[in-house]
Amino acid sequence: MSKRVERAFWLVTLVALAIYGLSIAETWLYQTYLNWEFAQTLKPLAPALSGGILPRAALGRAKLSEGQPIGRLEIPVINLSAMVAEGVETRTLRRSIGHMPGTSLPGGQGNVVVAAHRDTFFRHLGKLQKGDVISIATLDGTFDYAVESVSIIDPDEKIVLRDIGRPTLTLITCYPFYFVGSAPKRFVVHAGLVTY
Repeated sequence: MSKRVERAFWLVTLVALAIYGLSIAETWLYQTYLNWEFAQTLKPLAPALSGGILPRAALGRAKLSEGQPIGRLEIPVINLSAMVAEGVETRTLRRSIGHMPGTSLPGGQGNVVVAAHRDTFFRHLGKLQKGDVISIATLDGTFDYAVESVSIIDPDEKIVLRDIGRPTLTLITCYPFYFVGSAPKRFVVHAGLVTY
């Protein structure tokens, strides 16, 4: 009887590892594709790719669709470089950082709000400190934001989405970072646009 139980545990372990491996592979492939598409679009004479990243002027006229790439978010201090896509649906957040629909776009006058899972792209967000630089590269240029504050809030607090009258960036993820199950809080990083 114990041999059967042991085999069952090994089978469950192998299935879990396979699912985890496929998830990691999907994220890596999607990020690789978006990075390639972004680089191709940045080439001076490359035509805009259908369904690809559009300049902010075009984005302002077009309705963004879930999963449409917007740009690349980089946080050197935590060694993060990942593509940002429109939307916060499960599929989008599984493969990229998600831009909250209805909030400003990078470089705009309002609050750019992005979210990601605490166990993928934003796993090291808790290491950020005041003054750390967060960059978002788009077809309109690269926009640098400096961390102003971090906070821990309840999930239903919408105050982090509000526009405070100047260009800002808000990063949101679940908290605590190593909580098992659905995390009860949200970790929020507020940053202001750096003007040179």
